[in-house]
Amino acid sequence: MKIKILYEDKDILAIDKSIGLAVHPDGRTKEKTLVDFILKNYPKLKNVGEPMEIDGEKILRSGIVHRLDRDTSGVMLIAKNKKSFEYLKEIFQNREVRKVYYALVNGTLKYERGTITKPIGRSPKDFRRYLAGRGAKGELRDSITEYTVLKNITNKKNKFTLLEVRPKTGRTHQIRVHMKYLNHPVVGDALYNEDGIGIKGIDRMMLHAKSIKFKNLKGEIQKIESPLPKEFENL
Repeated sequence: MKIKILYEDKDILAIDKSIGLAVHPDGRTKEKTLVDFILKNYPKLKNVGEPMEIDGEKILRSGIVHRLDRDTSGVMLIAKNKKSFEYLKEIFQNREVRKVYYALVNGTLKYERGTITKPIGRSPKDFRRYLAGRGAKGELRDSITEYTVLKNITNKKNKFTLLEVRPKTGRTHQIRVHMKYLNHPVVGDALYNEDGIGIKGIDRMMLHAKSIKFKNLKGEIQKIESPLPKEFENL
């Protein structure tokens, strides 16, 4: 497994996650995950962080502080020791980390920029999905997503929009759910855009974690960027 390292010091590792790579095991499959890469290349990180339990099985999340969905690419931070894990966990929880994503969505948005504040809960029809607004079940968690239109694209009769998206909270599938709520789901999103129109030559979900900006343990502002994948560059 080859994973590009974007940045590394004694406390923090930043990697460029590829699409199709799960962050940690799910207890059901034996596929290789980001945690396998960490355990092989950084064995001292094995017990850094907080393990989870699935069906009675202990799942290691060595150094994992936040995650990206399997089919989302881009920059991810990994804690290299317990001190940095607790620090990163705190600044993520306090919303002191600035994350910027690029997303290609179906259709043309009404406004050039906006903020979505609909809480997110579980879908009553599909345990894999989340839902914003009416119909969501279980605990509704506050969720804030800002967006700015970067480019409007017309491909034959179909229209698409390239967005810069800035999630202020870190809910599961947040950007994908909020874009679905606006009726402009992410191109290539099999879960939330099952009937959407795609672009010839693009066979991935068009969501990419472009950059992450935060204060490091020394109190210095640090920004780490992931190069745009070729599918975004071609747009």
